[in-house]
Amino acid sequence: MNFLVRMFLRSLVAALLMSSTGRAETIPADPSGTWLTENGQARIRLERCGTARDRICGFIVWMKEPVDPRGQPLRDSLNPDPDKRARALLGHQLILGLKLTPEGRFDGDIYNAEDGKSYAVSLWRDRSDQLKLKGCLIRFLCQTQTWTQTLDVQSGQLVGLTGDAGGPRADKEWASLPAQAKAKSAAK
Repeated sequence: MNFLVRMFLRSLVAALLMSSTGRAETIPADPSGTWLTENGQARIRLERCGTARDRICGFIVWMKEPVDPRGQPLRDSLNPDPDKRARALLGHQLILGLKLTPEGRFDGDIYNAEDGKSYAVSLWRDRSDQLKLKGCLIRFLCQTQTWTQTLDVQSGQLVGLTGDAGGPRADKEWASLPAQAKAKSAAK
């Protein structure tokens, strides 16, 4: 009997040791941070947004080529909303309130200023320093990119808070403060 108990305990200890050393690194689901696009042409800052801060919004905070040949800032000239056509591409919001899914991904829409259209997008952390972004024209016409997290600041990069001078500008539907912040600012 003693032999069986010892064998059981040894097996249990061995199983516990194997399971603790074989665990994969836990990768945080929150994609907040600044990301260099796969082609290296832009840096996108992802942050929490929406009234409950339960969504993810993204802003262009750096562009390799932010101006046209005349030296003027590139504009969102193809936007279907006439009020947004004069805005500069640098600092504008292109990821629009992605919502967390049960699979740990964030799904929603991304705006493409190159054609003035929005597309379905899903993003998730592939590794702690990499983000996968899958955009779809229609359900079966999809493309996936890998973005790399950046911690440095490039010349011309917007570093201010969203909505402040020197920061990106949120679209009006995502610019509202959470209820707690509104209550605190009203109390001042």
